[in-house]
Amino acid sequence: MREVAAEYRQWRTEGDPVAVATVVETWGSSPRPLGSRMLVSGSGRMAGSVSNGCIEGAVFEEAQEVLKQGRPRLLEYGVADDIAFEVGLACGGHIAVFVQPATEAHDQAVQLLADERPFLLRTNLEDGTTELEEKTPDFELPRREGRHFEEPFGRPPHMVIVGAIHIAIPLHRLAKVMGYRVTVVDARGQFATAERFPEADKLLVQWPDEALAGMTIDRSTAIVILTHDPKFDLPALRAALPTEAGYIGAIGSRKTNQNRFEALLREGFTPEQIARVHGPIGLDLGGRGAEETALGIMAEVTAVRFAGTARHLRELKAAV
Repeated sequence: MREVAAEYRQWRTEGDPVAVATVVETWGSSPRPLGSRMLVSGSGRMAGSVSNGCIEGAVFEEAQEVLKQGRPRLLEYGVADDIAFEVGLACGGHIAVFVQPATEAHDQAVQLLADERPFLLRTNLEDGTTELEEKTPDFELPRREGRHFEEPFGRPPHMVIVGAIHIAIPLHRLAKVMGYRVTVVDARGQFATAERFPEADKLLVQWPDEALAGMTIDRSTAIVILTHDPKFDLPALRAALPTEAGYIGAIGSRKTNQNRFEALLREGFTPEQIARVHGPIGLDLGGRGAEETALGIMAEVTAVRFAGTARHLRELKAAV
């Protein structure tokens, strides 16, 4: 819903009827993931995509009928169907698209997105009933559960970088490209400067435990500890471990991290809490420069967030 929220709000404000088309199931190779959306207005406008162009024309025509009749439709397209060639699904795979008139729940969803408040959207694929539950979802990706399609909307992803060192500079840029809000924390004011981190949303010249204590931290938060100094690392880990952060990582060698973990165990932290820490941090991409290290960290954060395997795609048998 995020990618079409602006158009949705504008069209509803103008009184133009809106049909919402959502990818609710895929088989094999599909051009767009679950939860992808396209809007169609009664006046003939379109926004978003359910197939990168393959079936948009067919879905547009169906959406106009949905608006006229006021009843939702579950559509299926695939290369094995006679209609597939007609609608241009030459890119392969099968796709199910649910088309429904916009509901009050969609209105509320767009407002919560603007307010950056988390929620769960659940749609009945038989009658089109859509319910919204305002809470932090406990899963990351949309899923179909029987006759229901469930979509989690957490807060926009937030990366907290503790330690304004040289690796943090390319990392904060990568995180911004990936859509994260970025906060850089360092008690050393000469490191945490706008000149070094021009794309950071926030710079905090504070001790890490003080900075983390003042933040809202949930599954959408990735905490990346780069200080490599016990007087900063340990306060950061003490503050991060009790939170619900979706990712916690700490730079340093195996020996360095083992020393940290042993110190935390002596302080009363549990093995389960400590097992949440990705340390040494990042995926092994081979390179050792600041940019390559930052890319390895960002890759691991992404894999953890979406429960990816971090393996070569050519080694996987699942559809891509």
